[in-house]
Amino acid sequence: MSRPPDVDLRSWLSAISGLTAAVNVGHDLPELLELVAETARHLLDLDFCGIMLPSDDGTSLRIAAASGLPGEYVATINETRPIALEPDASRGAPASRAFRSGKPSSVSDVELEPVSSWSHVAREQGYRSILAVPLVTTAGVLGTLNSYRSAVHQFTTEEVEQLALLAEHAAIAIRSAQVLDDLREQHELIVRSEQIHDRFVRIAAESGGVAGIATALCELVGCEVTVLDSDGEVLATEPARRPAPEAPVVVPQREVGERRFVRDDGPDAVADVVLDGTVVAIVRLAGQAGRLDPLGVRAVEHACVVLALEVLRQRTAAAVEARLRGDLLIDLIGGADPNAKSVRERARLMGHQLAAEHHVVVAEAHGRGVSPAGEPVRDAVELARRAAAEALRRTSHLRPRPLIGALRGVVVALWPSEITTPSGEDVLRRAIAATYGGATSTVAVVPPAGAGLAAAYRTARGALAFAAAEPGSDRVVTLDDLGAAGPLLQFAEPAALRRYADRTVGPVIRYDADHGTDLLRTLRAYLDADLDRAATAELLVVHPNTVSQRIRRVESLTGLNLRSPRSVVEARTALLLSDVARAGEHGVVN
Repeated sequence: MSRPPDVDLRSWLSAISGLTAAVNVGHDLPELLELVAETARHLLDLDFCGIMLPSDDGTSLRIAAASGLPGEYVATINETRPIALEPDASRGAPASRAFRSGKPSSVSDVELEPVSSWSHVAREQGYRSILAVPLVTTAGVLGTLNSYRSAVHQFTTEEVEQLALLAEHAAIAIRSAQVLDDLREQHELIVRSEQIHDRFVRIAAESGGVAGIATALCELVGCEVTVLDSDGEVLATEPARRPAPEAPVVVPQREVGERRFVRDDGPDAVADVVLDGTVVAIVRLAGQAGRLDPLGVRAVEHACVVLALEVLRQRTAAAVEARLRGDLLIDLIGGADPNAKSVRERARLMGHQLAAEHHVVVAEAHGRGVSPAGEPVRDAVELARRAAAEALRRTSHLRPRPLIGALRGVVVALWPSEITTPSGEDVLRRAIAATYGGATSTVAVVPPAGAGLAAAYRTARGALAFAAAEPGSDRVVTLDDLGAAGPLLQFAEPAALRRYADRTVGPVIRYDADHGTDLLRTLRAYLDADLDRAATAELLVVHPNTVSQRIRRVESLTGLNLRSPRSVVEARTALLLSDVARAGEHGVVN
């Protein structure tokens, strides 16, 4: 491009040098744009000059800097009547045509142009002629440099070249300033990101917990923050304006690779807290869908990293505590002396007072059920452990603390007798229902006795097993509910009971095992039906003659005469003792 013939070369060199110097000293983009507009206006003796850049959505051009135009006017135009960016260069304002074509575009007399929003603005401001040249770099068209004159004017080739030459240098300077601004923003983002990370780490180091992390994130992003565990239970909400939901929120189970780190979910933004490839918690930011800036995203990312560490810390602590409590519980129900100094000290460190009187409560779930996440329940031992953890969570505020653990697929609690609200049986039933997705359960409660905790546990397990043989579920069983079986469970040795029962019904049990018959079941039904063969046949869904044949076989094996009241009592007693012995053996701790 040729040198401008009618303009003082020194003025041009000084102007170009000024733009370069402005970039080198680190002026930010708005300052540089104002300098370009002012330089062009004075260098080319224009009435007005402006620089237009595309809007964020790319639908219009807005005045980014101006010389000779009042600031209020510029703000009004940008807010109410920005220059529309037409789809192509064949129509629209000169600035739109120059931006779309990448070539200069001019209008010598606005009054001759068709009435439109841009020509109305021109008439309102008082300029008659316009020349717009594109700000072109290797990255594309950045915007336009516009010159305005208040009189009708036919722009010459020299004038077009002059403005284009200035636009060429201005585009380089603007692009350089944009790069510098991007670097400043990135540097500030890194610095602020490090500060945010340090803040979260400090909260974790000071044991601020999930609530402390939620509070910090709330302050950083300026919205309500809710942290939920993988089952949808609220762990923390900040600010705590909303009550916790009555039912746990079910979090959809998805693979980690199927989601972005921060994503939109309705009006909220959500992020996953991932530990060892598994989503362990969800962070929900109310009303932030599509609104988080890069720093906000960084804040959420750092919060999720520290939350993962906090979850790991809590899991480790909970696992250690559960193991210690489980060891103590097994020792006590295995026969350890609760008054021994070492045992009492272990209990004291975990908040338990073994000197207090305790009930023994055991609970077992019925049916497979589903977990709160919607998964089918399969592993009774694992779910008993989870139910025990849930019961511990529900009783963490109680003093003295109940000693709760899982053993052989059931939940066991040594419940301080002084705590009546809530009751131990109610807590265990609710914990099982929460863990098993509403499953029912049978709970056995044995009061303290002089025989000690080990004997009370054996009795409770026996009562639970004895009750399981009876129809019905979701109930609480005490020794009084078991009738004569209660005292037998509490005071008799299972081995002695089995020996007595075996003398009477042992031959029947062995015959069934050897021949695959149902003699023992028939005997039970016959006694339950008060020796009515027709009723027995109906219960067993067999012919009455079959019942008669089986009863004669039982009499032959046992030597009993079931027409004799004494033999009937002996048979009933033997069956009861056999059941009690079998139930009592459930309480033996290996």
